[in-house]
Amino acid sequence: MIGQKTINSYFGTVTKKRELENETGVEVTPVKKPKPGGDEAPISPPLSPEQLDRIERNKQAALERLAARNVPPGFGESWRKGLSEEFSKPYFIKLMSFVAEERRRYTVYPPPLQVYTWTQMCDIKDVKVVILGQDPYHGPKQAHGLCFSVQRPVPPPPSLENMYKELTSDIEGFEHPGHGDLTGWAKQGVLLLNSVLTVRAHQANSHKDQGWEQFTDAVVQWLNKNLDGLVFMLWGAYAQKKGLSIDRKRHHVLQTVHPSPLSVYRGFFGCRHFSRTNELLKKSGKKPIDWKAM
Repeated sequence: MIGQKTINSYFGTVTKKRELENETGVEVTPVKKPKPGGDEAPISPPLSPEQLDRIERNKQAALERLAARNVPPGFGESWRKGLSEEFSKPYFIKLMSFVAEERRRYTVYPPPLQVYTWTQMCDIKDVKVVILGQDPYHGPKQAHGLCFSVQRPVPPPPSLENMYKELTSDIEGFEHPGHGDLTGWAKQGVLLLNSVLTVRAHQANSHKDQGWEQFTDAVVQWLNKNLDGLVFMLWGAYAQKKGLSIDRKRHHVLQTVHPSPLSVYRGFFGCRHFSRTNELLKKSGKKPIDWKAM
């Protein structure tokens, strides 16, 4: 003790002043406030609007730098900007550690640079249609970052074959393309998004409940809040549950059963979702999808 003050009391104001200056980038000049008994102690003045604005800008810049360090490879630029807040969240950091460990111990699909193929096909603001899937295909050379789609020359799986059958009856002139690669749709603004983006080879749903669902929910919500007149094609109970938060006044939602052989005859065949989607896009003043361009 020195008199009635501790040594720390002589340095506390200086420390606070330095912390404030480091945080805001603004030099702070203490002012004197009279104390009972005649003593005066330096205090910080109220922050000006300019200083508060600088604090906020510096905070956002720091968050963006942190997020940039966590962005996984292969992530499209416009999508990175739109979803930047997610990359620094604890759940996403934990998820990336989980996937990395899985890749170290097992074969995981799709390959790292194809997990985010859906972000590479078009700008985030150019999305017009959203088709939601559940889990990537877990066989060799199938999954490549677009739900329902498979890489050439892998034969189309049963659900995709059923989609082609519906297209043949719904879209005039559509013919089976002879492959299962839906890249041509994705480049036109059809977001083919699985709820879970990775899977252990030959083990369906092996990466379920590890954080992917929260991340893809954030993708859907960004689109829901920032774009207008999207057409969401929700096939099956899983996709419909994921789409519950979609603003039906702002967007169009088409629902039916999943195109799986187990349910396709209970409403998928004859749903005409592909032609109805184009009708809705035209009403919104948007260019329809050329479903034959594959």
